Amino acid sequence: MLDARLLEIIACPICKGELVYNKQNQELICKLDRLAYPIKDDIPVMLEEEARVLPAEEEIQK
Repeated sequence: MLDARLLEIIACPICKGELVYNKQNQELICKLDRLAYPIKDDIPVMLEEEARVLPAEEEIQK
């Protein structure tokens, strides 16, 4: 489980925008860039090369 305090301070490395935690997929999602950053072993991998591009039809939930 990701620490709530971390979610308050962590931001997208590209646009510096807010990230949404997707617990089911273990990802941090940037709504603006439509990127999903993986969380591996409870550590967010905040590298653009590791991010998954979200297709237009994939809904982003908060």
